[in-house]
Amino acid sequence: MYDLIIIGGGPAAVGAGVYAARKKLKTLLITESFGGQSLISDNIENWIGTKTVTGFELAKNFEEHLRAQESLEIKMPEKVTAVREIPCADGKRPCDYEVETDQGNRYQAKAVIVTAGARRRRLGVPGEDQFDGKGVAFCSTCDAPLFDKKDVVVIGAGNAGLEAVRDCLPYASKIYLLVRGESIKGDAQTLEEIKKSPKVKIIYLAEALEIIGSAFVSGLKYLDKKDNSTKELKLEGVFVEIGAIPNSDFLGDLVRKNEFNAVFVDKFQRTSLPGIWAAGDVSDFPYRQNNISAGDAIKAVLD
Repeated sequence: MYDLIIIGGGPAAVGAGVYAARKKLKTLLITESFGGQSLISDNIENWIGTKTVTGFELAKNFEEHLRAQESLEIKMPEKVTAVREIPCADGKRPCDYEVETDQGNRYQAKAVIVTAGARRRRLGVPGEDQFDGKGVAFCSTCDAPLFDKKDVVVIGAGNAGLEAVRDCLPYASKIYLLVRGESIKGDAQTLEEIKKSPKVKIIYLAEALEIIGSAFVSGLKYLDKKDNSTKELKLEGVFVEIGAIPNSDFLGDLVRKNEFNAVFVDKFQRTSLPGIWAAGDVSDFPYRQNNISAGDAIKAVLD
């Protein structure tokens, strides 16, 4: 029986693991790998205290920091497939929890912190995987500075897409916003703000077909639905901003989630079920940043 089980291997999980160990909690951390979504990043410039670091280096630092902690056990590579309540003898709650993995192992704990992160929703077009990290980006806050004085396209008509355009404004020379429909669903004020920039061109009724290039991205082919023709944009960056999918399926109906499958949490990162906390991109907090994920997970441990 552990005091705490932490599920995940990104910045939220590592923050929780370090603090749990320092509080002398008997802790088990279960993860498939370390680094989270940042693992594929070539250059991370906003991890506080580090001027620049690659995703690979950051993941290595995460693992080394965790393995230096006492009272912390790590199971890797191992994927959590289910979390269940262990019934109390008197029928009261909260009680203990059982975590099952793809290895057929079952672990028990008095508390669980879910920091399983999210996966970026992808376009599913040719070139997307090939140029991931070579011109294709999924985080404008992280990567916009890498496209200084370059032409880019943002794909997505929601708030994420509009915010990505805004993030690129100080850097990119030209910004195309590709919109599948006839209108933009994102925040009207942000839309008006980006429309004022001569850098921005919005292309409606356009569907991405293929990301092209050689060593790096050199363009994007898209379907112009107005005349059913294929057109091409010459550019060096593609920001895919069509949302993220929280990795919360293994929780089933154990805790409350929103319509996007993100776990509801309060200001202490508590879920709807006592004894389970959540932090990072798996939760319904609005800001998808490494530093915030780590801080929220630490808050969960302290709570």
